[in-house]
Amino acid sequence: MTLLMQRGGEAATLEDVKEIPIPSATRTYQPVSHEQLSTMLLQMAAHLLPGFNHDNSQYGLAADGNKMFGVHTFKSAETSMGLCIGFRNSYDRSMSLGIVVGSSVLVCSNLVLSGEITILRKHTLHVQKDMQSMALSAIYKSRQVYNEILKDAEAMRLLELSDDNAHRMLGLVYGRGLITPRQIPVALREWQKPQHEDFNPRTVWSFYNAITESLKSAPPQSIMEKHLGLHRLFSEQFGFMEV
Repeated sequence: MTLLMQRGGEAATLEDVKEIPIPSATRTYQPVSHEQLSTMLLQMAAHLLPGFNHDNSQYGLAADGNKMFGVHTFKSAETSMGLCIGFRNSYDRSMSLGIVVGSSVLVCSNLVLSGEITILRKHTLHVQKDMQSMALSAIYKSRQVYNEILKDAEAMRLLELSDDNAHRMLGLVYGRGLITPRQIPVALREWQKPQHEDFNPRTVWSFYNAITESLKSAPPQSIMEKHLGLHRLFSEQFGFMEV
C-alpha cells in the first residue's frame, strides 16, 4: 500500500519513525514503541510465513508523530497479489493499537483487507504481552485470510460492471461513509481512465481498485476501518464470501 495520506498525515521512513520520542509510562498507560511494533511483526512473519519474502515496508505519521500507520508487504512467486500486514499505533492515547492482515495489489500497491482488525488494544497494563500473543494469532490466520481474498479477487474479475452500475455503486460507497466528497473524483477518474492496464476491463475488480486508490488519502486513524468496510460492502452487494 502506498501511504499518500493527504489529510492529517504524511508518508515517512523507518528512520523518521524511530526519531519520534516515546512517552513515559504511567500507572494506567503503557506505551508501545512504533519501531517495536513494526520490527516484531517483521520478525514473526519471517518465521511463520514460509513461501513469502518481505518486499517492502511503508509508514505514515500524523499528529507530530503521535499516530503511526504502517504496512509490511510480502511477495509470493505464485501470484501477483502480495500478503500484507497493516498496523497502527499511537503515543497520545487517541488510537488503540491495531493489526490487520490482508493483501496488496502489487501493480498499484492498493490494499485489500477482509475480516476484522485482529487487535484493537488500549495502551494499558500488560499491553506488551497481549500484543505479542495476538500478533502471533493474526499472522497464523493471515494465510487463510490471504487465500480467501484471492478467491474474492477472482470472483470480482469475472463480474462485468457497466458505467451506470459503477456510478450507482459509487453513490452507495459514499452513502455508507467509506469515502469523502473529495475522494469521489479520484475514484471516478480511476474507473474511467485507470492508471494501470490491469484495470482496463470493465469489471467489479477494476472498480474495487478505483475505490481503494481513492482511499490512499484517508486519515491513518480510520484507514483500516475504511478498507474493511469496503470489502464487506462489496461482499454484500456482489455475493462473494467474506472471511
